[in-house]
Amino acid sequence: MAAPARAGRAAGAGAVMAAERPRSLFALSAAAVSRSMGALERDVWALPGHLLRGLLPLLTIFRLERAEDAARRAGLSTQPIWRQLWDDVMKTRPPNSENITCWRKKFLETFFSNVLHGVLDVSSDWRLNDHHFSPLLHSSPHVSQLTLCNMLQGAVELTAEHNHKVLENLAVSLRILKFQHLLSSDQSIRRSLVLLLHRLIHHGSVSQVSMYSWPIPDTVLLVLILSMSAGFWRSGNALAYHGSPCGLCREQDKAPIQESAQEQAERGCDTEREGNDGENQNGFPEAPEEADAHLNSVLSSLRSSPQASSKEPCDHTSNQGGSSPCCGSGQLSHHPVLRKTHRWLKPAVGRKRRCLRRSRGPCPDSEDLYDFVFTVAREGNSELLDKTSTTEGENTENWTSSSLGSPCTGHAGCKKRGGHTGIFSPKAAHRFRSVSTLELFSIPLTGETCWTLSNLLSSWVTLESLVLSYNGLDANICCILSGLRALSRHPDCHLRVLRVSDVFSHMPCMELVCSILSAFPRLHTLSVSFDLKNQLEGKRQEGDPSCSDVEIPESSLEQLEIRFPREPLHTTFLLPVLKASKSLQQLSLDSATLPCSQELGLLLEALRECTPNLKKLSFHDVNLAEHRTEVLLLLQDPVLQEITFSFCRLFENSTAEFLSEIINTVKRNSSLKSLKLPGNRLGNHRLVALADIFSEDSSSSLCQLDVSSNCIKPDGLLEFTKKLEGHIQQRRGQIQFTHLRLFQNWLDQDAETAQEALRRLKAVCNVVNDSWDSSQAFADYISVM
Repeated sequence: MAAPARAGRAAGAGAVMAAERPRSLFALSAAAVSRSMGALERDVWALPGHLLRGLLPLLTIFRLERAEDAARRAGLSTQPIWRQLWDDVMKTRPPNSENITCWRKKFLETFFSNVLHGVLDVSSDWRLNDHHFSPLLHSSPHVSQLTLCNMLQGAVELTAEHNHKVLENLAVSLRILKFQHLLSSDQSIRRSLVLLLHRLIHHGSVSQVSMYSWPIPDTVLLVLILSMSAGFWRSGNALAYHGSPCGLCREQDKAPIQESAQEQAERGCDTEREGNDGENQNGFPEAPEEADAHLNSVLSSLRSSPQASSKEPCDHTSNQGGSSPCCGSGQLSHHPVLRKTHRWLKPAVGRKRRCLRRSRGPCPDSEDLYDFVFTVAREGNSELLDKTSTTEGENTENWTSSSLGSPCTGHAGCKKRGGHTGIFSPKAAHRFRSVSTLELFSIPLTGETCWTLSNLLSSWVTLESLVLSYNGLDANICCILSGLRALSRHPDCHLRVLRVSDVFSHMPCMELVCSILSAFPRLHTLSVSFDLKNQLEGKRQEGDPSCSDVEIPESSLEQLEIRFPREPLHTTFLLPVLKASKSLQQLSLDSATLPCSQELGLLLEALRECTPNLKKLSFHDVNLAEHRTEVLLLLQDPVLQEITFSFCRLFENSTAEFLSEIINTVKRNSSLKSLKLPGNRLGNHRLVALADIFSEDSSSSLCQLDVSSNCIKPDGLLEFTKKLEGHIQQRRGQIQFTHLRLFQNWLDQDAETAQEALRRLKAVCNVVNDSWDSSQAFADYISVM
């Protein structure tokens, strides 16, 4: 017993000695070098690749970022190190991680945001802490999108004087600016936001502004962000940076500006009046308390004024095209603030505009961002009215007599709007660079805000994409469409993408689609989506023209997405759209009901005749159980490249023969590249049968197959994999299948079998799946039954 005991103690001692064994000479040297990088940096970058490879993981993120060029010259990649940093520091799995191409940018961009908002403590990890570098300054060149939230503390920090260089870097790198979960803020914070937006949008590179989840939006803040995103803002003290005017605006003041003949004509005789009525650019901004008192006095006078409570109903037909607010602008002319600005606006959309010259005399009017947001100039309304009335002519009747204008006639928001406290007045501002994409998600828009947005949209020619999602528009959608119609007549209009989604539809989806395309035929992408049908929809005035009677000019539409609130799909209503959209390449129909068994056949016939370039067709939540013939006709279409039948109950009460017909049809179709069948209850046996699409006698070119949410179990997936491997072996690897999607299937029921199936599948194609808990999903399903 003594010998074994001595042997055990010796082994234990050996283990301790091994654990205490000092690091290698290279490891000690690398650690010493990493601590002295300030003096040795140039020499380190000249090291051979095999030495540099061992040194890179020992550097701080700031030195590692600077080592990128040296690593590239040595044939090394820093991507694994940045990925490991993400796992160690962020400790989360980023969304769409499989699509991340540069982990360095991903890490530094997230690092910047976390440090800015105080989420990450740089002292928590030695790799994040280097007194030679500023975390915000060093990571800012890698930030292409930034989210500001809550009380806009990030805006205050970025506009602080010590972060001036950080803001300059963001002006070059930042492309997407997001606002999320905003709260009401005081005037000092709004002034910081003004400085930030002016630098990043008007004199920067931000091309997209997105706002998310703002249940009770602050009107002042919302209009401020919208107007500055559109390139409008009043120059002067509001744009002063730490007591000095905007340097970029001053540089533009010194540069000669060549005005076109059109600009000079539009300025007209108002040049002299502009010189007389200019604001005091050299004055000091009023104190926050004075500004608040001034704002309250303006609002109280607007609300209490007899003229502000007009009893006349709102009538869009009296306005040419509905491009200007429906209530008479003369109601508000009694208030002196509303007449303080008379300058004409130069239509230089998308171009940086100079601030006003600072040599003008004093003016008693205050110059404050409140004045800008809440100024209601009747000249702005009449100007927009004049623009629309001269170009619409006889087309006005078709637009305003439709359901777009009529509902607003009796809408309480229009009648009670009174003073239009939120209406934007373009004459009160100068035009700077504007963004090309605007997205508003889950932000309720009141009637006032809708009219403000409408006026902004009417001249926002640089806007390329507009997304309005769950904004509670209801009847106020007519305001938005009026602004879009005015925008569509501008020769420099760039709007090509329009997406509108909401809970309630104010009118039938097809009627809305037809009305939009009749006014905006240059759209490339149109998406209309509603959850529920408005109960008041049936009370529209009789005699309104149906969408089948609306004349749609030849359009440039390439992608059309319609989500019906359980409305019947009538091909006769869709036909005018298809006839006008010869360039249509993608069509998606969601949650529609088929009123009769022949309706789908009529639709397919219309598609063949009217859309020769259609490449992608999608049906979601449309019951196709009784339309097997039409499904087979679609699958053999020689033009379609992608077909989606999502939650369409394809195999409900079907026979095995129907599945065989689908497989044989796809095998003979060499043009179909993608087949998506999520939510159709394929099960194991149908999935295994689908593997025959890639058999030796198949001429299919199918690259992508989506079988998500199809009750697939691990044993069925493994059998499918084995059968697919057999077909590939028979074809000697000559197969084009590259992607398989397996989201939300029952693969957690046998983890070992599922892992084996996935391992073998990944050797054949790219597999996209998730760790879905099928038991919890079933429990959720039972709980809502």
